[in-house]
Amino acid sequence: MAEDKGEGPEDEDTIGIYVGYRNAEGDRHGEGWALLPNGDFYQGCYCRGMRNGKGLYVFLKNGARYEGEWRKAMKYGVGTMLYPDGSRYEGDWRHDLKHGFGAYYYPNNDIYEGAWFKGKRHGLGTYFFAEYQIKFMGTWVEGAIEGPGQIIYPRVRYHGSWVKGKPKGPGCFVFDTNCMQHGFYLLKKDPDFEEYGEAEEEKEDKIPKEREAEEEEFEIDETLGKVAIWRARNVTAYMAEFLPPEPVPLPVHDSVPSLTDESVETDVLRFEPSTLTAEEGDDDNDSWLLHRQQFLEETERSLPRANED
Repeated sequence: MAEDKGEGPEDEDTIGIYVGYRNAEGDRHGEGWALLPNGDFYQGCYCRGMRNGKGLYVFLKNGARYEGEWRKAMKYGVGTMLYPDGSRYEGDWRHDLKHGFGAYYYPNNDIYEGAWFKGKRHGLGTYFFAEYQIKFMGTWVEGAIEGPGQIIYPRVRYHGSWVKGKPKGPGCFVFDTNCMQHGFYLLKKDPDFEEYGEAEEEKEDKIPKEREAEEEEFEIDETLGKVAIWRARNVTAYMAEFLPPEPVPLPVHDSVPSLTDESVETDVLRFEPSTLTAEEGDDDNDSWLLHRQQFLEETERSLPRANED
């Protein structure tokens, strides 16, 4: 995926050219810059020999660059990643993965803004399709649209539920004429979908023998080879009580270990303000930060309710 390009482990900087401060043990400690053996460049803060604090990392091979917070040589905190294809991510990171709240700007001007978990879209979010000027608002599960949501068109919006990215089940269209069309989506076989053949047989052959021996039951993808077909039932005046359930924050059992207790204080380190700026007239930076704060506040409020349940 384009979202993953340029991410992952950077080059080990135990060798190469380094100019900057060191501690009594000779480790890189404080502000400095380094030219790594593979040509990558880093400028920012170090702590006990590792990137820690604020810093800018430039990947020579593909031109990607990350500017933001680091902990123990990993992207951790708030930062901005520019990708080789021109896309951009601004938001939270943990252990080199997008994790928390963030906004991803695609080369085709599509925008996703919402929750991330271990590098994937997961939780409440919105996706804006620039070409069609429509917006989806709902929930994602491990990168796929799942559960209640709504699609907002220029003059109508659809409320319903999704399964692995496809609408399914009861829902309704709400028109700007103050009326509603009720019905449901069915998943029908796609006539253009490739029939079971050699390609599928090859996929089965690749299943590890260990898993075959364990005789595990694999989950069947009910959306595979299916297209969503709308079946209308009736039209009524608009009544809010007829709307399907709204999407809610997903309960997340975070198994990603925190580095808070392991990190060393770097408040004495200094770093220049960010050099990654938005284009003139672009207020996306302020927008995503505001939405991030709202996301954090809503998440905190939802935690007590989840614990009570």
